[in-house]
Amino acid sequence: MKIGYFLSSEEYGPAELLEQARGAERAGFQALWISDHYHPWVDAQGQSPFVWSMIGALSQVCRLPVTTAVTCPTVRIHPAVIAQAAATSAVLHSGRFVLGVGTGEALNEHIFGDAWPQTDVRLEMLEEAIGVLRELWAGGFVNHHGKHYTVEQARIYTLPDTPPPIYVSGFGPKAVDFAARLGDGYVSTIPDAELVQRFRDGGGGDKPCQAGFKAAYADSEEEGMRIAYERWPNSGVPGELSQVLPSPRHFEQAAQLVKPEMMKETFVCGNSVDAHLEMIDQYAKAGFDEIYVANTGPNHQGLFDLYQREILPRFR
Repeated sequence: MKIGYFLSSEEYGPAELLEQARGAERAGFQALWISDHYHPWVDAQGQSPFVWSMIGALSQVCRLPVTTAVTCPTVRIHPAVIAQAAATSAVLHSGRFVLGVGTGEALNEHIFGDAWPQTDVRLEMLEEAIGVLRELWAGGFVNHHGKHYTVEQARIYTLPDTPPPIYVSGFGPKAVDFAARLGDGYVSTIPDAELVQRFRDGGGGDKPCQAGFKAAYADSEEEGMRIAYERWPNSGVPGELSQVLPSPRHFEQAAQLVKPEMMKETFVCGNSVDAHLEMIDQYAKAGFDEIYVANTGPNHQGLFDLYQREILPRFR
């Protein structure tokens, strides 16, 4: 079992993210996730630095493996550009970089005014994009004229010794089947054993399965709940809304239906060792190999101390 730390680009600026990465490495976390957003979910989070700048900077401040959780290589950025960015990231991180991909959210991908496709079309686009990525990473000049993307006489000159693995996010049966067929690993945020088993039975086999959850470290559960509700009320927004709402203000409107006590369903609030271990255990029992925890609010050092002292030693 590998325990990592999740850098939330929606909530922290560049300097804060780098300091958290240093702190996570000192505390003994084994890897990093970093989110890829153009917008935060709600204005209370208030940040959204460019992930590829951050990944480059991370290579200079720590040696932990980094996974994007997750990048959408289909609408906002052309897959040929993502291919170059990921290749450079893999070189900078000496092969310790994983490209996590998914079909994305309108929140980040609609900014050029493109129509937001239905799920089946987004999966079709993602499949073509993954093909473009792998073809460019193979070296040589690439000409691709597909249904969704055109690449003409493109070659990536800065390549790692081994192409970065591509892990695919999936939250429903169709997306999980897609991940099993095309991914080098699986990414999720829900401790669903049936979906993990579906990935493994559908072709994923023993490939890595990563998952992440959120915490709000504080001196009490009630204070943690308050912080979580203030910063991430969108975590209680149900169903497909997270994929289709186009802006932070729309998430704020939807989050008016979320009650503070609902934060306890998706966050570990407070400073209870048992609560963190119970959450980790849910994901471990579901079959995940790597589990990443994010901290919301100002108390990330408290979470690092807790994990260094009480939690990470149990998984070494």
